Amino acid sequence: MKEIYLDNNATTKVDDQVFEEMRPYFCEFYGNPSSMHFFGGQVQKKVDEARNRVASLLGALPEEIIFTSCGTESDNAAIRSALEVSPERRHIITTRVEHPAVLTLCRNLSKRGYRVTEIAVDGEGRLDVDELRSVIDEDTAIVSIMYANNETGVIFPVEEVGKIVKEKGALFHTDAVQAVGKIPMDMKNSTIDMLALSGHKLHAPKGIGALYLRKGVPFRPFMVGGHQERSRRAGTENSASIIALGKACELAGQFLDDENNRVMAMRDRLEKEILAIVPKVRVNGGLAERLPNTLSVAFEFVEGEAILLLLNEKGICASSGSACTSGSLEPSHVLRAMGVPFTCAHGSIRFSLSRFNTEDEINMVIRELPPVIHRLREMSPFGREVLVSN
Repeated sequence: MKEIYLDNNATTKVDDQVFEEMRPYFCEFYGNPSSMHFFGGQVQKKVDEARNRVASLLGALPEEIIFTSCGTESDNAAIRSALEVSPERRHIITTRVEHPAVLTLCRNLSKRGYRVTEIAVDGEGRLDVDELRSVIDEDTAIVSIMYANNETGVIFPVEEVGKIVKEKGALFHTDAVQAVGKIPMDMKNSTIDMLALSGHKLHAPKGIGALYLRKGVPFRPFMVGGHQERSRRAGTENSASIIALGKACELAGQFLDDENNRVMAMRDRLEKEILAIVPKVRVNGGLAERLPNTLSVAFEFVEGEAILLLLNEKGICASSGSACTSGSLEPSHVLRAMGVPFTCAHGSIRFSLSRFNTEDEINMVIRELPPVIHRLREMSPFGREVLVSN
């Protein structure tokens, strides 16, 4: 049985071209790029090329790219640096629907005396910009608001946010882990000061990420030691993975049109067919602007985990939300913040597509999903009422 993988917001397959690009740098060209001899120098050239490729995808300058181990490290580096460069400012603003990489850090900082404000979202997952305007003040050191939500795909108005932040002289960071490679970006004309991305979300390996740092923005590294990354992130470079990230970013740029046309069309067809066939279902964030690959669907009176288990038996891989919060019996913090009814929140699952998905795979999901929901509702008293009424 061939698997149908629709959990690309959790992680993606490494593109074959990406793997081939990185493969020689494990056993053939294994020199330290910081070494002065030619053996290390040839690796440094490929690291420089990778930096250019990442910068190109973001519309940034190569010197504005800092390689890290992952999106979480990039988020931590940005927020902690902002607090160090403005120690007199003790206020942090984020949102209630951030990824744990940001939300957990901010809540930990609140225990150390920082004032943390979590901005609300509406029922579609859209940011309350008016609340941001009302709470930002001269004490705000950093505003950290994600580019797009990992569970619903809802895209936030980051440029509007950035303008508000600049008026107060604070720094603006965005976790763009889910957005990079899916929608166009142009840092040259952006209000963003720092941006986090992660390789394994765009067909590079796990364990590599990057932080965009706008030229001229003050920065204090929390990984200190050697001189790597212009003394902004110490530690011997993960050369093979950096080279892989560069190739993945180059390919992502080439496939942006495909992502926003063919992939989006498959997502939209899946959404349309589910709504047409299955009763008592809602699309989380369906009225908001979303990433082209993401569909979060809530089925009333069934458990999301049960849906996923039965789909798994058919070879269909999806998720109930963020992989970083799996294992919890509580409904998603994102759906709770959106006010999704309890009867729906527990029955929410996320389909996240990639350029490697096909129409045949979407057809398979459309065929197999409705019987799964019907079967589970037959096992529930409330679910049987839904079936009878329809």
